[in-house]
Amino acid sequence: MTGPLTTAEIREKYLHFFESKGHLRLPSHSTIAPDPTTLFTVAGMQPFKPQFMGAPAKFPGHGENKRVTTAQKCLRVGDIENVGRTLRHCSLLEMLGNFSFGDYFKREALTWAWEFLTSPEWMGLDPEKLHATIYQEDEEAFQIWTQEIGLPESRLLRFGADENFWPADAPKEGPNGPCGPCSEIFYDRGPAYGDDTWADYAQTRESARYLEIWNCVFPQYDRQDPAEDGTPVLADLPFKNIDTGMGLERIATVVQDVYDFYSNDVFRPLVERVAELSGKPYEGPQSLSHRVVAEHIRSVSMVIADGVALSNTGRGYVIRKILRRASRHAYLLGLREPTLYKLVPLVVEKMGGAYPELVGEQGRVEAAIRAEEERFLKTLEGGIQRLNGLLSGLSRGASLPGEEAFLLYDTYGFPLDLTKEIAEEYGVTVDEARYAESLENAQELARAGSKYGKSELFGGTQEALGGLPATEFVGYDELEAGGEVLALVGAGERLSHLPAGSEGAVVLSRTPFYAEGGGEVGDTGTLEWPGGRAAVRDTRKTPAGVFLHDVVVEEGELRPGLEVRGVVSGERRATERHHTATHLLHAALRAVLGSGVRQAGSLVAPERLRFDFSHGAALSADEIAAVERLVSRWVSANFAVSWQEMPIEAAKAAGATALFGEKYGDTVRVVSVEGGVPFGGQTVTSKELCGGAHVRRTGDIGAFVVVSDENVAAGVRRIEALAGEAATAWVRERLHSAGRVAGLLNTGLDGLEARVQGLQAQLKAAGQETAQVRRQLAEAQMGGGGGAAQQVRELGGFKVAALRLSGIEGNELRGAADKLLDTSGADLAVIASDKGLVVKATKDAVSRGAHAGQLVGKLAAAAGGKGGGRPDMAQAGIQDPAAALEALGTAF
Repeated sequence: MTGPLTTAEIREKYLHFFESKGHLRLPSHSTIAPDPTTLFTVAGMQPFKPQFMGAPAKFPGHGENKRVTTAQKCLRVGDIENVGRTLRHCSLLEMLGNFSFGDYFKREALTWAWEFLTSPEWMGLDPEKLHATIYQEDEEAFQIWTQEIGLPESRLLRFGADENFWPADAPKEGPNGPCGPCSEIFYDRGPAYGDDTWADYAQTRESARYLEIWNCVFPQYDRQDPAEDGTPVLADLPFKNIDTGMGLERIATVVQDVYDFYSNDVFRPLVERVAELSGKPYEGPQSLSHRVVAEHIRSVSMVIADGVALSNTGRGYVIRKILRRASRHAYLLGLREPTLYKLVPLVVEKMGGAYPELVGEQGRVEAAIRAEEERFLKTLEGGIQRLNGLLSGLSRGASLPGEEAFLLYDTYGFPLDLTKEIAEEYGVTVDEARYAESLENAQELARAGSKYGKSELFGGTQEALGGLPATEFVGYDELEAGGEVLALVGAGERLSHLPAGSEGAVVLSRTPFYAEGGGEVGDTGTLEWPGGRAAVRDTRKTPAGVFLHDVVVEEGELRPGLEVRGVVSGERRATERHHTATHLLHAALRAVLGSGVRQAGSLVAPERLRFDFSHGAALSADEIAAVERLVSRWVSANFAVSWQEMPIEAAKAAGATALFGEKYGDTVRVVSVEGGVPFGGQTVTSKELCGGAHVRRTGDIGAFVVVSDENVAAGVRRIEALAGEAATAWVRERLHSAGRVAGLLNTGLDGLEARVQGLQAQLKAAGQETAQVRRQLAEAQMGGGGGAAQQVRELGGFKVAALRLSGIEGNELRGAADKLLDTSGADLAVIASDKGLVVKATKDAVSRGAHAGQLVGKLAAAAGGKGGGRPDMAQAGIQDPAAALEALGTAF
């Protein structure tokens, strides 16, 4: 007798079912969002926005197909704090979807959903346990459910536009554009999950018993401006689409008849492995930390496998936040060594069959997670102890100053969400407003990445661009070109004009302005027409290929139908130099460091280039010199740079490689340097898939210099480099700066290094002499000189030796504490000096509950300072040493 279907089997059955209904099965898109509206892919329909907006339903390698099915990996972090706390929230979820682009509609979508769920060949669910909801005015869906499928009216609820319409409340509230009703399917899990009824759900709309498993969305209307009396205007769309989604984790919970998704066949082995590694058994819903670790390791593994590097900004910031939340919960389970990376093989085992990138990138994922764990664990304990010290001095209901929360982040890498979670345990809040002043940019990026809602995915501007043709781009060959103003957009709406002094987005029929993409920034310049002029500040484009020129009108007035002339600024040439240099840098790095170099991000701007790539160690001076030498050889050879369009398969066969961030169709643009340069017995060439702007010959790049090489994430390096006049100016400024320093030291450039080495030796000798004097001073005072008085007394069950010294700091203060601990026979030694405080505890005292970090926090607070540390040693900066020692009596 076979058991219930596995998650992998459910996924495969779903995709196979819709293939049998004429759907094209496509692989999941990356978790990296396919458009700029979000940082991550947050919905199964998101990769198909162009098709939903009217673009041809053509897919590389498959031609045109108006029916598509996918299992899409999605990342949603808007309510990350609920993951682990509730039984339904996931940060990574798999969305099973079937889509129609102007082909079938409600009848097929609903009847196929019912067939898949109830047929013994597929899911085999009991039809009597299925319920549905529809939009209150959707009579077509009502007839299909009741007359064709046979669902009793008692199991069908009607809700208003706030519940069963997409976007929610669109008829009254907007936004304008595609919209329509939806129908949701629920499964009754039975009285074991709640004694409420379907009629109760109609009132509460909340239930643990009735689980939503499928949502069918029917975009059939074009929402337009309301009539004069305020009546909503919903015009029929020229073609109607289907967007359905079923959460794989939810349907697996139902089919496998388990309490929650943490008990299904994917999560359960992860939870059990966490319990095994920690020695703490999993106790179901109350085991928050087990669930957080198990859930978050899936998210982090998948996103790193997709090429995101852990960092302090953008996607990298969000993923680092998730990983550090998991690390903190692993710490709470008693895990004090890197552990999360050991769970990656289980993730690969359970999900690698559907997402082969996990298999190919497993080693890199493990290395990145382990390196981040090592870094975070070094700071986590110190941060926790410091925070505990701060919180122990506050009463319940108090607020932790935002400056302190930021210091924890700045010093210990301690994220705000962890600070808030720990503070909550003390009944203390955090002054987030003050904290946000220092982290505003990073937090804005994180919020952008977590935003979800289909209206946000399309955006008001997208809706205002409906019906516009793709813009003709002529900027590869022309930096000036004429075009007709097709539309003006502002605040998400079409505008009739843009007068002088106003701002907006301009759509032209034809443009020389390059739109931001593939790491290259958008062009700037001017639009000119008789009697008018507008400054172009940026250029972007929609997934459908409509270019948006962000402008400020300086003179005259812009109106649709006007013929204008676009003039790209001179910065384009500098951008072209840096873009071609990026390609050569990529090829040079692969030649010098090996074929394992993989691009992980780039920025191409007029003033510089930035290139992120996979590599485990800093580049040596010789390696940087070799890279610069290779690029300079290309520049000196003055090879021609050419580009041509060809089928993507032909481009791959020709050896072209892809740059990070590009999105490719059936036909691609290949940029080639028509010549190679020698290195290590081989000839190095450059051939890339790229849609960006480039120089005509490599000699146009001019000078090239690498200005920095730094680590930005585990296994990811970042090079910044300059080309042309920017490179020359940078070198000249560095020479001038070095000359000024040499002058201050009374030497020339040739003698600068020797002079600095001599000064360093003198400084080191002076430091050693000072340290010796301080040690002698400490010994004199501890021996009774200087009036110091040693005290040993019983406090809180411990023998505490306390001493005040003068003129002692740093290492000498810690050394004095060691000596006091040895000579006094005490459990704890406390030494206060003019501006410093040190507490040390014996191993035996720590085993009996002594904690130097907590003690030093209390003493420092009484002495006008702050500090923290480990259970055996802690230190602080203080203003009043006498007050610190006086506070000992009440600190235990």
